[in-house]
Formats: sequence, structure tokens, C-alpha cells
Amino acid sequence: MDTITFGTRGSALARRQTDTVAQLLHRHFPHLKIETTVFTTRGDKELSKPLPEIGGKGLFTAELEAALRSGEIDLAVHSLKDLPTEDPRGLTIGAVLPRENPADVLVSRADFTLTDLPRGATVGTSSLRRASQLLARRPDLKIISLRGNVDTRVKKALNPDGEYDAIVLAAAGLNRMGLSAHISQILPFGVMLPAPGQGAVAVQCRVEDADTRRLLTEIHHPPTLAAVTAERAFLAGLGGGCSIPVGALATQSGDTLTVRGMVAAADGSRLIRVTHSGAAANAAQLGAELAEMALAKGAADILGGSYA
Repeated sequence: MDTITFGTRGSALARRQTDTVAQLLHRHFPHLKIETTVFTTRGDKELSKPLPEIGGKGLFTAELEAALRSGEIDLAVHSLKDLPTEDPRGLTIGAVLPRENPADVLVSRADFTLTDLPRGATVGTSSLRRASQLLARRPDLKIISLRGNVDTRVKKALNPDGEYDAIVLAAAGLNRMGLSAHISQILPFGVMLPAPGQGAVAVQCRVEDADTRRLLTEIHHPPTLAAVTAERAFLAGLGGGCSIPVGALATQSGDTLTVRGMVAAADGSRLIRVTHSGAAANAAQLGAELAEMALAKGAADILGGSYA
């Protein structure tokens, strides 16, 4: 192959992630000419509503996947947490990059931590997962919807006349954008489990495109794939998408993978935590078994109630 065409969302973070993938490929294949096509997804257009209200799968991916199928592009670069848990028809994840810090963080103009936030403080997030875990620790907090690109959200948080005492973001996005100096607290995993796949970048391609898939093997990181496979299997086992209050994190030590999962009521009044360990080679099975453990503890009732 002489030329390869990437598809990406237009946000600064999405472009940076795509540039990273392009640079890695170019390092292995210096002769390769790389072109990029920018797409605007439904999730990028509908900024006036919280994500849970928009609902549905593929809010940030459908347009890129359609371009992949049509042959308009050869690769699509995604934040893995945005991808549905099942591969769309004819497409597959050809590579997963080494994971950034998967944690969630607080950004506050007053450098508040979760403990320091005044009673009744306003916290910005449109994620049910984040809101439910915050309310489980601090039921007095007022959660306000927050949408927009990473840099836009940070500006809102730091605005001295703004409505937010703090906001919650992924550490990975801030690190990739060079904005980590604005982090006031990295939230411990015992307080806030991340979204399945958070911090990982996935490169999607056509199943039938053997040449492109061979290129991607050079930049693929199997340990990250094992971790996110378990996390996404947990989410799939609960029958959910990215908008439900579910968190998961898998960590590997030697050949052993430990997966932690969380299911919460939207208001934080009930929270289930489960943990499971086993061979990293059985990552999907571990995630599925973890989902069964959560369901045995009442996760289905909680998830059903979150939509009431």
C-alpha cells in the first residue's frame, strides 16, 4: 500500500489521537502516504442535550463506520469507550494503542477535591456513570449537564463567573491535550471506576482488508486489548451501551487479569461493586462472568430503575 486514508472526528482531541496513530504507522512504514478526512458525527451535532437523552449506539462512530464500509476511508480512529461492544457488520478493531491513564479527574477553578467541595456544590458532567458515583459519595452535590470538546469544558470549569464548582473529565483526554495542569484531583478507582475502554484508542478497519490489518499489527498493544476486552464484555453482559451507569477496569499482573465492575442507580442511592480474576487469555470470559456476578447481586433491577 502506498496511501492510506484515515477518518476522524473534528475535535482537537480526536485529531490528536489520529495524528498519534499516523505517526506510529509512519515510523514503521516511512514510505506510506497518509491522508485524513474529518467527519461530524451525530454526537458532535447534538450538543444541547445530555448524552443519555440522545441515547442509541454509535453517537460518535456511525458516520465514520459508514465511510469505512463505502471505501471512502481505510481506517477510523476512535476513543474506544465510544465504540459499541459488538463489531459492526464488516468492520473490526485492527489495533488498540497502549492505554493512557484510565482514571476520571476533577477540574476546578478553586482546586477543590471531592472532599473539599462545599455542600450543595455544582459539578458538571453528562455521564450517568460519573454522576451516580459522585452522588454515592456526596449526595448533596448538584449535578449539571456539561457537553462539548475537552478544551471547551475546561474553559467552562475555569471561568470565574461560571456555574460549575468543578467538572469531571477523563485524565486521558487532558493528558493528550496537554491540559493536565488543570487537574485538581485524580479520583481514586475506589470512588470512581472509569467507563469500559476509557483511555484507550482503537483503530477500526474493514474485516476483508487484509493489507491494512497487516499494517496495524505493528502498532497493536495486546495487553491493552486484553484489559478492554474484559471491560467491554462486562458491559455487554449487562446489555448496556455507553450511556448507562456502569464502570469497569481491568489490570494485568503477569498472566492474571483482575477485573473490577460497578453498577449504580442513577441517583447514587445503590451501588454494586464486583471483582473477578483469571487468566488474561480468557479476558472476554472473565468480563462475562463478572457481569453474571453483578446480575446475581441485583444489577438488572438497578439498571431498570435508572431509566424510570
